Formats: sequence, C-alpha cells, structure tokens
Amino acid sequence: MRVLIVGAGAIGSFFGHRLASAGHAVTLVCRAPWVKAIQSQGLGLEEKNRVLFQTNLTAVPNVADVTGNAFDLLVCTTKVYDTAQAMHQVARSAIGRVPLLLLQNGVGGEEIAAGALPQAPRLAGVITLPVKVLSPGLIRLAATRGGIGLAAASPGAQVDDLVATLRQADFGEIRSYVDYRAMRWSKLLLNMLGNAVPTILDTPPDKIYGQRRLFDLEQAAFCEALAVMRALGLKSVRLPGYPVPLLAWGMSRLPATVLHPLFRRFIVGGRGGKMPSLHLDLIKGKQKSEVDFLNGAVAGHARRIQLGAPMNHALHSTLQAIVSGDLPWAEFQGQPQKLLARVGWPA
Repeated sequence: MRVLIVGAGAIGSFFGHRLASAGHAVTLVCRAPWVKAIQSQGLGLEEKNRVLFQTNLTAVPNVADVTGNAFDLLVCTTKVYDTAQAMHQVARSAIGRVPLLLLQNGVGGEEIAAGALPQAPRLAGVITLPVKVLSPGLIRLAATRGGIGLAAASPGAQVDDLVATLRQADFGEIRSYVDYRAMRWSKLLLNMLGNAVPTILDTPPDKIYGQRRLFDLEQAAFCEALAVMRALGLKSVRLPGYPVPLLAWGMSRLPATVLHPLFRRFIVGGRGGKMPSLHLDLIKGKQKSEVDFLNGAVAGHARRIQLGAPMNHALHSTLQAIVSGDLPWAEFQGQPQKLLARVGWPA
C-alpha cells in the first residue's frame, strides 16, 4: 500500500513507522527539522528501551513535493485546527480522490475535510496509544496498552481492508465502529480529562485531581459532554484499551466521595506530573488551540441544540482568551480560586 501522511508529528510518525516496518511505501509530510533528521538517519522509534530506525520511507516538507505521485491512502494527523489548510494543499496537488483517514483528537475534522475534499471517501480514526516526541525524527511509544479505532465517515467509505492492514502491522488492538461520531465523541471524553483545567492553571493533572473542587469542575464538564451526546443520539463506545462506557457510568452515577479518590489514583498512576496536550501547545506560543474542538465542541453543539453546557463554555472561553492574549495567563497560573470564580463555581 502506498501511503501519504500529512502532518507527521508524534502520531503521524508512529503510524508511518509501523506501516513502513510492515513493508508499505510511506511518505511523510513534516516540518523541515524532521525532514532533515529522517533523511540523515531515518525515523527513530523508541520502544521497550530500544530504538529502531526505519529508513524505508520518504520525508518531504510540502504536499506539493509529491504532486503527480500515486497513493492508495491519505492520512491526516494534523491538529484539527490545521485540517483545512492541509486539505486545501492536498486538493491543489490533485490527490483529492484518494481515501482519506483523519487520525485526530477532537470533534469536527471530518466535516472540515468534507468541505475541501468532497470527492474523497473519508474515514475517521482515533489512537489510544501514548506516543511522545523526543526530538525531530525520534519518537517514543510509552506503553502498549491501546490501539486504533476506525469508522467510515462518508457514504461508500469502507474500513475493512484498512482494519486488516493495521492488524498485520502491530498497532495493538484494532476496532471498527458503525458510527464515527460515537467513536469520535468517546475519544473526546478521554481527551477532556485533565486537559483544559491543568492548562489554564499551569498545574500538573495529579495536583488538579488532588483538589476536590477542581475535580468537581472536571466532573461537571464531563457530564455536560455526556448530556450533549445523549441529545445527539450518541452512546459512548469502548475504545482500544479504554472502557469508556464504564467511565461514563461512573462519572454520572457514583457519589463524589467514591469517585474522587478513584480518579485521583487513576490520574496519578496514568499521567502523574505530565502536562496535557493543550498545555504543550500553549507553552509553544501557538495562537490556536485544540480546546476549540474539545470543550469548545461540547459548548458549540450544546448551544445549537439549546442545551446548557456552562462549564465547558467557561473553560473554552477562558483558555481561548489566554491563547489569544486577551487574558494574562499569569492571572490564573497556580490560582485555582481565580478559575473557580470565573466559571461561577464556589471555591
């Protein structure tokens, strides 16, 4: 299979490394430092304390560099906010009818891609394997728990062949779903946890979950997302390595006296002091944030169906204002009472 991966950072590079190792022809579109590193020594993957460099792939800085090449699959692993730009580049290079897999976090990428590439069969994908960038051209698979979920996202799109391909390429557990929206929103539930609040407060997730009022805020935002899903006719689904329906049941049914210590142990054991993805973008000085497609997606869908989601609206608007420079981040760093007051939550 000939595969073009656009936006090859941590996830795109991991996806390409695995496919190239399984014998597929892989081309990565990535930033210049990555291109230079891959061209000089190959793409490195650290796994189980050893690094394997894969040289049987191609790295280029722009989609235009492969104009005229034939591909069997196009994979977009950009942040959702970069989807439109990436897909317009693809459209200009005449690759627009190739089946497109959007392997992303957040809600909305499939709809954005449909506007730019209306003729392309679209597939939705989520990944639950933890992959980290060590340096340009070098990534680490931190654990083997998890895998990839796939679902058709446009009429006529098929996932069966890709499911079989990924199962042969050592991606862990591979699951397919009937409704891509249920899969996408189930991953959103996971991505919301310990993300916006630690980012706004510039405080590690384990510290956030150590404070009952901040945990209550996280739980309220999570339950708002569940309410939006129900209103949209969506049920949470089990993702590779993660029993999301059980998580949703616990967050909405268990008393806080039971739930809080359980989640505190879960977050400390799973993440500890590791800062979340929204925080990583913020400290890099990016003027865009995936919060638009996480808490912002919950708030936006709630507004359209006339359902309240005040906690998600407050978290989204606060973080977006920090990203844009309209609110000083220093005002909230290490100041939970300031955030609680802003969202109207009693301290």
